[in-house]
Formats: sequence, C-alpha cells, structure tokens
Amino acid sequence: MNDLNNMPDADDVEEEEMADIVDDDENAYSQRRGERRIIKSEFRHAELREIGSLAIWSLSSWKLGNGVDKLRDDNFLTYWQSDGTLPHLVNIQFPQKVNVVQISLWLDFKNDESYTPNKITIRAGTHNGDLQDLRTVELDEPLKWVDIQLSGDEVLRTSRPVGAHLFQIAIKANHQNGKDTHIRQIKVFAPKLPLFYEDDSDDDIPFKTVEFAMHETVR
Repeated sequence: MNDLNNMPDADDVEEEEMADIVDDDENAYSQRRGERRIIKSEFRHAELREIGSLAIWSLSSWKLGNGVDKLRDDNFLTYWQSDGTLPHLVNIQFPQKVNVVQISLWLDFKNDESYTPNKITIRAGTHNGDLQDLRTVELDEPLKWVDIQLSGDEVLRTSRPVGAHLFQIAIKANHQNGKDTHIRQIKVFAPKLPLFYEDDSDDDIPFKTVEFAMHETVR
C-alpha cells in the first residue's frame, strides 16, 4: 500500500474553482442537457471542513510517480494513475470515527478520456471486513469537482453525516471501457462541528438502513 499523512487542507482553494456534480454552465461536454439527470449536492466546499489530512491514505495500485500524494497536492495538473485490474480502490482510514457528509473528486474527461471514472461506489465501515455501500454514481464525461453527498433522500435535499473510521472509493468502470483510472484530487468533507463521535456505537450510521442499500444514479 502507498500511504500518505499530513497533507494540506482545502481551505485555500477558491470557491470559484469548485463545481457541482454536474454543472452545465461550465462543462464543455454538457450539450446534451436532455439526456442527463442533473443532481447537485446541497453543500458548497466553503460550507464544510476538509479533513483528509487527518487520515491515512492507501491505494490498491499505482503507477510509479503517480501515487497517492498526487491526490492531495492541490494541483489539478497531476493525478493518481492506477496500475491493475478493476475495481481500483482508494482507502481513507481515520484514527477515530468521524462525521463525513461529502467526498469530492476532481475529474477531467477532456484530458484523461478513457482514464476517467464512469462508475464510482463510496463505501464506509470500521475496517475492510465490514464495509457497506453508501452510494453508487454514474458519470457522463465529468469536468472539475464531482461532489458525492453520502446521505440524504433521492434528490439530495436532506442529509445527515455518516460516521465511520474507514471510507473507500471504488472505481468500478471507466469511460470508453478504459482499464486504468486517473483521479486528480480527492477531498473529504465533514460538518464544521461536530467532527468526532463521542462513542463507537453504530446507532448514527445511516447506511445500516434500507435507504442506503439503494444506489443513486447521476447522469
């Protein structure tokens, strides 16, 4: 595994650089408005706290020179590149149970083409042995930030944090049936307060419910 600690927060990233899960005003590949369901996260990055620097990051595989550090360098010109078979995994392990409401990925179909993820599942749990699926999203030629809200109703109008120690991003498919994947940045967002759970009970983990066994599709 390729591990990384103490990476910078995203507080200095300017709000105008952020994009919602599908932003037709800024996406050069958004000519087919009628062909996609547009769903936006209810949160903006500036309204949340980025906590990725608190975690230990590891990958299922990586190309030499394109490892996990590229996911956290705040540079949209660099990227993690996998080097193996699907699914490609990013593991984000926290020392304590944390509240997370959103995971955001910077994707660039214009430059990465077949390396761009098409189907992504977010999982959470205490360790690798008890991970449960939170959301599965399908993307259509994404550009800039893809904001994946981890809980809420089917139109993402209500939400509550997901409490877990481990969050896993699984790349299940790429555009144009690509084998390996590129992700340029990943941010993990929590409510500004509270950040940590006071106990280790699972009562507040919403993915135990039937609602979170269902997949949400974003096109």
